[in-house]
Amino acid sequence: MHIIPAIDLKNGQCVRLRQGKKDSVTVYAKDPSISARKWEALGAKILHVVDLDCAFTGNQKNLKSILDIRMSVRMKIQVGGGIRNITAADRLLKAGINRIIIGTSAIEDSEFMIEVCDRFPGKIFVGIDAIDGKVAVRGWETVSTIEAREFAKRIETIGVSGIIYTDISRDGMLSGPNLQALEEMVNIVNIPVIASGGIATIEDIKNLLKIKKLWGAITGKAIYSGSLNLKEAIKIAETAGE
Repeated sequence: MHIIPAIDLKNGQCVRLRQGKKDSVTVYAKDPSISARKWEALGAKILHVVDLDCAFTGNQKNLKSILDIRMSVRMKIQVGGGIRNITAADRLLKAGINRIIIGTSAIEDSEFMIEVCDRFPGKIFVGIDAIDGKVAVRGWETVSTIEAREFAKRIETIGVSGIIYTDISRDGMLSGPNLQALEEMVNIVNIPVIASGGIATIEDIKNLLKIKKLWGAITGKAIYSGSLNLKEAIKIAETAGE
């Protein structure tokens, strides 16, 4: 299981939002590249970057920060947040981003999803952000009537390479991941599933490792607040995989 540190970008800075709320912002670093280099030095092989401004508006205003991060580290980078057309996807992938994460458009624009999976095979993940098992869209501001599990099965058939599953009620709360929902998600698809939301301690990492086939776990607030030691978490995950 890969332990994946997260960098959320807002106004060019590294921040965290509490449960995805725009007005609940904590700034962790004015230069996100510094955070990226720190996580790489601690052993991270993959970095998760979210353009929060783009998630809310569709405008890639943090593109410079993303490119600065890309130039500052060697690890793989996955980027999400407001990627709703081929131009935005192409721009990021040509800049050296290893894979992109589609959120809202995976639900609202099926033609785009089919095209982007066809044009960039192996590079498209979908972020499934759920509240009470229902998929949320547009920066988590709107909750759909679509069941997360049914949606996961549907997108697998069009060529999506992986899923990032976030329980919004747990995100930024350091309350532990939703283990039952994650296990259900892992068991209904045959593509990689990455856990996100609520991961707070080494104990949470150990619990996630019990879910067979779980491909990765994203951690954000916990590594910035210090409740989770990233280096220790990576070591435990790597040891479990031996």
